[in-house]
Amino acid sequence: MTKVTIHAAKTNLSKLIAKVEAGEEVVICRGDKEVAKLVAVDKPAQGGRVREEQAPWGSPGAWDGKSPRKPGLLKGVIGPTPEEAFAPLTDEELAEWEGGPVFPDERT
Repeated sequence: MTKVTIHAAKTNLSKLIAKVEAGEEVVICRGDKEVAKLVAVDKPAQGGRVREEQAPWGSPGAWDGKSPRKPGLLKGVIGPTPEEAFAPLTDEELAEWEGGPVFPDERT
């Protein structure tokens, strides 16, 4: 059993994990007090790699995170920006922007 401080554990985490994979237990200490133990899991992960689950995009054929990406998968889901998005602001909208907390009144 190996004992290391928290700082040493952060600095040498990959080396400590290799020791754990070899069957050794590693105890992490804060000063002289033991606070955590690194031990091997009962069943290793399939394929030797851990992959986070991808968030579902809701579109068929979305990228699964494993295969090469294919351009155009979101065609029809994401469209061009509508022309009205580039229209000038109305006087009411300008008044809200200029009189709001982002642009305080210059008279005060």
